[in-house]
Amino acid sequence: MADEAALVPAGDTLPATLAETVERAGDYARQAKAPNTLRAYRADWADFATWCQAHGLEALPATDSTVALYLTEAAERCKTSTLQRRLSAIAQAHKAAGHVPPTKGRVSMVWQGIRRAKGTAQKGKAPARTQEVRAMVATCGDGLLGTRDRALLLLGFAGAFRRSELVGLDVADLDFGRDGLTVTLRRSKTDQEGAGQKVGIPYGSTPATCPVRNLQEWLEGADVTSGPVFRGVNRWGQVNAARLTDRAVALVVKRCAQAAGLDPALYAGHSLRAGLATAAAEAGVSERTIMAQTRHKSLPMVRRYIRDGNLFRDNAAAAVGL
Repeated sequence: MADEAALVPAGDTLPATLAETVERAGDYARQAKAPNTLRAYRADWADFATWCQAHGLEALPATDSTVALYLTEAAERCKTSTLQRRLSAIAQAHKAAGHVPPTKGRVSMVWQGIRRAKGTAQKGKAPARTQEVRAMVATCGDGLLGTRDRALLLLGFAGAFRRSELVGLDVADLDFGRDGLTVTLRRSKTDQEGAGQKVGIPYGSTPATCPVRNLQEWLEGADVTSGPVFRGVNRWGQVNAARLTDRAVALVVKRCAQAAGLDPALYAGHSLRAGLATAAAEAGVSERTIMAQTRHKSLPMVRRYIRDGNLFRDNAAAAVGL
């Protein structure tokens, strides 16, 4: 994919005194999107470029007809959400290279047809609600690995944290108080500019599933006093200095789900976040309060979980006496 730094004029077109400024501008341009987004865009662009090469077509600049044919072929092997991202990647690559994105006209018509034919509903992972989280936590062992996994599961659930938010936490982001734990998120998906967000984690009613007490137990047992909160633990029970990756969160959830007798294919890191929203809706918590904890900016997005949580709580068929 074309580098976003291409938006900055080359150094030889400007006075030598601005060379360092041009380099810094390129660095800022590359930080305009999150690393995960850029990796996905590069993979999407590579798929489009490879397809064009195989058919003897120009990828940059591409014509509307080329993109329309690519979408038509890719629709047979990709989900609608993947196609949407690939269309965005193609548009971004053309903008970065100074070309008009070939995403209008015929492409727009073909894209609308694909969306109608394939549908746009996203099939996410199953939410890990309170009962599933309790079952998962009960499978964690007594060693440091089990202590870490319990803290990870409970904090991830109670704070409705994304995987990247969990593994990005440092000890300096934690403030233990009388009412519970205050977590400061320095940066998140909905706060790319790093303004910071605070998330309250109350004490649990049961010590075994209290996110605050279990996190304290992990920090004390692992002797973690600064730096990354969640770290790897090797087979000898030794704690690594490096922080966990976001993929490790998904693996912990899957492993504990399987140990609890659940289908691991249905659960991943996002299950904790979705589970808190769904469980809160089942308990009758208001949309505003759920959004305050999950930090969703879009009401339609959080309403997907609320709708699932209310399927049986406010059900017309349950009131008609069958």
